[in-house]
Amino acid sequence: MLWVKTLHIVFMVTWFAGLFYLPRLFVYHAMSDDRASLERFKVMERKLYWGIMTPGAVLTLVFGTWLWLGWGFAGGWLHAKLVLVAVLVAYHVWCGKLMLDFRRDRNVRGHVWFRWFNEFPVIVLIGTVALVVLKPF
Repeated sequence: MLWVKTLHIVFMVTWFAGLFYLPRLFVYHAMSDDRASLERFKVMERKLYWGIMTPGAVLTLVFGTWLWLGWGFAGGWLHAKLVLVAVLVAYHVWCGKLMLDFRRDRNVRGHVWFRWFNEFPVIVLIGTVALVVLKPF
């Protein structure tokens, strides 16, 4: 079961790396105006979303579910963590929608908005790690 836990953590780190980097790419994409840069960011965003973030998310959820079923975790901390995971999945999907807006040249947000948007996963990460380590309830 420790291998399952290890893989859960590894894929969680992979997922978060993408969640931190994709919105940062959006910042630079929103600041760009030359065609070559715009097209380069579209490719980078697509590859990051589909090649790293989404597999990381899916495998995090798979191994997390396996842990839950194998060890039978229970308690309020787990319910709170699952709420944060659901919020993170929604954020992931929102990132996908924003990526499609950029791909279709329909982005209406500026780089400052994306800078703030980029900070959200940090809050979720702190909350999730605190719940798992401290198990406050």
